[in-house]
Amino acid sequence: MNPFSSGTRLRDMIRAIRACKTAAEERAVVRKECAAIRSAISENDQDYRHRNIAKLMFIHMLGYPTHFGQMECLKLIASAGFPEKRIGYLGLMLLLDERQEVLMLVTNSLKQDLNHTNQYIVGLALCALGNICSAEMASDLAPEVERLLLTRDPNIKKKAALCSIRIIRKVPDLAENFLSPAASLLKEKHHGVLIAGIQLCTDLCKVSADANKHLRKNCTEGLIRILKDVSNSSYAPEYDIGGITDPFLHIRVLRLMRMLGQGDADTSEYMNDILAQIASKTESNKNAGNAILYECVETIMGIEATSGLRVLAINILGRFLSNRDNNIRYVALNMLMKAIAVDSQAVQRHRTTILECVKDSDASIRKRALELVFLLVNDTNAKPLTKELIDYLEVSDQDFKGDLTAKICSIIEKFSQEKKWYIDQMLKVLSLAGSYVKDDVWHALIVAISNAPDLQGYSVRSLYKAFQTSFEQVSLVRVVVWCIGEYGEMLVGNVGVLEVEEPMTVTESDTVDVLEACLTGHSSDITTRSMSLIALLKLSSRFPPTSERIKEIITVHKGSIVLELQQRAIEFNSIIQRHDNIKSSLVERMPVLDESAYMVKKANSSQENIVAVKSGQTSLAGTSIMLPNGVGKPPAAPLVDLLDLSSDDTPVPTSTSKDFLHDLLGIDLTNSSSSGIAPSGGTDILMDLLSIGTPVQIDRSPKTVSSNQGFAPTTKPTPTTVQVVDLLDVLPSNGSVAGDQSPLYPSITAFQSSTLKVMFSFKKHPEKPQVTEIHATFMNLSSDAYTDFVFQAAVPKFIQLHLDPASSNHLPANGNGTITQTLTATNSQHGQKSLAMRIRMVYEVNNQEKLEQGQINNFPPGL
Repeated sequence: MNPFSSGTRLRDMIRAIRACKTAAEERAVVRKECAAIRSAISENDQDYRHRNIAKLMFIHMLGYPTHFGQMECLKLIASAGFPEKRIGYLGLMLLLDERQEVLMLVTNSLKQDLNHTNQYIVGLALCALGNICSAEMASDLAPEVERLLLTRDPNIKKKAALCSIRIIRKVPDLAENFLSPAASLLKEKHHGVLIAGIQLCTDLCKVSADANKHLRKNCTEGLIRILKDVSNSSYAPEYDIGGITDPFLHIRVLRLMRMLGQGDADTSEYMNDILAQIASKTESNKNAGNAILYECVETIMGIEATSGLRVLAINILGRFLSNRDNNIRYVALNMLMKAIAVDSQAVQRHRTTILECVKDSDASIRKRALELVFLLVNDTNAKPLTKELIDYLEVSDQDFKGDLTAKICSIIEKFSQEKKWYIDQMLKVLSLAGSYVKDDVWHALIVAISNAPDLQGYSVRSLYKAFQTSFEQVSLVRVVVWCIGEYGEMLVGNVGVLEVEEPMTVTESDTVDVLEACLTGHSSDITTRSMSLIALLKLSSRFPPTSERIKEIITVHKGSIVLELQQRAIEFNSIIQRHDNIKSSLVERMPVLDESAYMVKKANSSQENIVAVKSGQTSLAGTSIMLPNGVGKPPAAPLVDLLDLSSDDTPVPTSTSKDFLHDLLGIDLTNSSSSGIAPSGGTDILMDLLSIGTPVQIDRSPKTVSSNQGFAPTTKPTPTTVQVVDLLDVLPSNGSVAGDQSPLYPSITAFQSSTLKVMFSFKKHPEKPQVTEIHATFMNLSSDAYTDFVFQAAVPKFIQLHLDPASSNHLPANGNGTITQTLTATNSQHGQKSLAMRIRMVYEVNNQEKLEQGQINNFPPGL
């Protein structure tokens, strides 16, 4: 027999493929076999049709194309015999999916087989329908499946229930048809039918609120009865797993009870007794028992349970933390993070065990435990928890130091009530893990020291001591350099010594030694070396005896290959040699930094004010900001609206050089005489972040800038020019929008994530150029349907936005449908400012509210 004829057995083809030593040989064998199968298909070979489909399935699993055999599957399904149908349906499920158009041809065959007298053929049809059912097929075949739910055969019932799950996921509107049959399945004795029926009820609750209410009213008592029967039943070998009767049924029932009891106090109270029984009597020495206990805890936390029952659940999670299995400890930590919002006091009792998990050898457990500890911190336990974490920081792994340091710094900043404790803890963190600290942390420490005149001497002495043992920590070194440059005389003169301090003697030469060591020991860190040069310049004025030595150190860097250092060294050397009369005023101590404004700016960088526009109404949602270290928020400093929601004609308060609040962009655009920048025509760019193309006049007259910390004096050329600040790089440099010659505007993808896509198309009326009609289309990219879908938008105040009602609030899964909504935007500054918008979508999926949001910066020009 020809080894590549249609008569070749499947095992021979598999043997030939496995004998191939290279991929090229395998491709050659598959190519010859596919050619033989194509010949058999063209000759309408009925004797070996089932064998050819079996071969194609194996070839498909190897990753080769097999689309040419799809019609053969349909012919086998139309056959009368069970063996042919079995191969045909198996090929149908493997070689086709619901997106194939040819699938529509099999609907009639499926309908006939669902009504067949042979239960095995009915089972084949149900399996196929449950795997590849499309929305159209679901609508056509739902009555047959619904009828099969009421048959006597348990296997057919089970398969029909699983097929029904697929149908209601594809067509949620059919859910009400399956309510009564699904409820009747809960009275079955067969565990397979019970599990399938409970899963069907669970999916009905997900897709329909009415189904949830119906099942809550009619099925709660039955679920409690099932749970009692299965938990109190005697040993049954067919269902026993680890000494526990059917843990899978336990878990399915508990999940459905959680959905029915959520938000309903009466139903939850009815469930309390059985949940307490399960939580108390289930053994935790086997994995099956732990699985039931975990699901029981999740159900208790998800319903309106009593406080005593919740404490019992949290104590179970506390026992999980002592388990040797890392997986059990990890899920316990995850559940405790959710439980904090429900009963924080009960979780606090397990604080010691949770802290031990932070020191675990497993990286995922360490990270999750650290997040949980962070949530546990409050005003009463902040100090002991911080001490524990800092003690562990000293011995923690290098890979974990970054996360641990960030959490400790956040705790210190958030819960510090006194400056001395804040400074002490920050110095410990900088000494142990200064290289892992982010810049904003040591910036905040410098601001805090600047605002604590009674602690400045103590701080610079503490930093000097820490420097002797932790010279390699970059952030610590930078704070040391800054403080010595500002408060070096306090270090030498022992100014402001506290009672808790030990006496120490530091000479002027010792302070210069520290800065010289920073220059040589951190040769690759330009920032640290630049700060060290500035600190040396300041000390040359405050410690005249060291002036010559400082001059020599600075002179060494005049030949540096780093341009920044070379420029600083040349200019500083010139100041020391030729400008001794102005040096003292040039390098005087920096003014006190505005701590409250700095904290507001830092808080604003992570929080946003959102304007929710719903049904044509605009409302501003304020953001509360908590300032650490007892800093009070100044009443005269309004929060800058990140979306430019303040009106253009609102007067703007004058900003000073130390006003961080109005310098959100990190650049100095204030109307200050010391900044060298002229007024910007009455429009403050910082108060209008979307003000694109505003001309700003820059005075470039010769001027020497004062050498405060971190800035070198520079001499600037003379021309006066007008520059255009284009903050978002959207408009042309002249600040105007070029007229669009075409009335058509391209559609844009306004937002896209892994689960949602939003498209905008535009339409304008020639007689109203300032009005833009926006057609929004929302598409669901996930496999779960979205309900209660709400779209919101935020715009600047120079734009008026009106939203028409959406076409629906239900968004089908897998892009099988869309929601459309029309927006009308009126731009009062059309031609000067472009459209800008922030959008937010809120919806429910699987009974959980989700939120997605983003900012749109890609509007076509001319809108």
